[in-house]
Amino acid sequence: MKELAGRLTALDPDAGAAVRVIAYFDRLAESRAGLETLVRGAAVLAGVPARLVDAERHVAVRVEPDGARRDSDLPPDPAWPSAALTPDGVPALWLERSRAAPSVVDAVILERAAGAVRVVLDRTRGRAPVDDPALVETVLDATAPEPARLHAARRLGLDPTAPARVLAPLAGRPRILPAQTDAGLPTGRVGVGPAVPVLDLPHSWAAARTALRFTAEGGPQDPGERVVHADELGGVALLADLVVPGADPPPDVLALESAAAAAPWLLATLHAVASTVSLRAAAAEITVHHSTLQDRLTQAEHLLGWRLRTPQGRLRLQLVLTMRRLARQ
Repeated sequence: MKELAGRLTALDPDAGAAVRVIAYFDRLAESRAGLETLVRGAAVLAGVPARLVDAERHVAVRVEPDGARRDSDLPPDPAWPSAALTPDGVPALWLERSRAAPSVVDAVILERAAGAVRVVLDRTRGRAPVDDPALVETVLDATAPEPARLHAARRLGLDPTAPARVLAPLAGRPRILPAQTDAGLPTGRVGVGPAVPVLDLPHSWAAARTALRFTAEGGPQDPGERVVHADELGGVALLADLVVPGADPPPDVLALESAAAAAPWLLATLHAVASTVSLRAAAAEITVHHSTLQDRLTQAEHLLGWRLRTPQGRLRLQLVLTMRRLARQ
C-alpha cells in the first residue's frame, strides 16, 4: 500500500493522499481503535477539528487537529463537510472546514472514518435503530393489532415503556423519535406531534400532520414558522377542521391574497406585526423605519378593509394569516 501511495502521489497528489488515508483507517480498524482515536485520526489528517455526534446513542466527541479533545455545545455548521453513519442517515461526522465543497481527501477521510466509527458503535453501543418504512407504517396504523405495533416499535429501536413523538415533514417519510431525543429535525416544513406512549403514536401522527398544515416556507411570500409543534397550537388547532384545502377560502383570505398581489411587501410586513410584541419590534424585524411601517399599515388597512392597529384587528390579522396557510392545497 505504501508503494502504491508513492506511485500515485507522483501522478496525482490527491490520489496518493487518499490511498494513505484508506491505509491509515484500515490499520485503526484492525487494532480495534476506539471512537476518540478515530475522530482524532480524522482531525489530524484533515488539519481541522473533527466532530462526531450520534444523538440516538448519546455520543459526542470533538478533537482538535493537534490531537486534543475539546468538546463543544455549539451545533455543527451545515456547511461543513460531513458524513452519515448509515446510507439514509443524518450527518454524524463533520470536519470543521469552511469551504464550498469538500476536497477529495476530505471526502475519503469522512467516508473511511464514518465506516470505522459505525463498526465501533455497533460493537459497543448496539446497532442503530432500523429505519424500515413498513415498520413505521405499522406503528402509526391505529387499526393494526397492538402486538404487531409493539413488535414493530421494538424493531425500530423504541422503548415500549417510554414516550415517543412523530415528525411529519412536508417532503419525505414520517419519523418516530423518542421523546427525550434532541436529534436534528428534517429540513423544510415539519409538523411535530406530541410525546405519547408508543401505542398512542397514531394520535401523535395525526396531530403532526395537522401541525404541518400550520407551517410556512418562511420566505417573503409565505412568512411564518417552518416547524410547528402540535402541543403548542392549543385551541387554534380547531381551525384546521374549519378551513379545508381545496374549498372556497374564507372572505378574509381572499381579501389578503388580493392585497398581497397589489403590494409585494404586504405579507412579510403583516406577519411581523402579528408575531411581535409591538410595532417598533415589527419594524425592527423587517428592518424598516417605524414611520415606514406606519405608512405600510395605513395602505394595508385600505387594501384589506379593516383596521390593524386595534386588539380586534390584530386578532383578525393573526387568524387570516393562519387560515391562509390552512386553505392552500
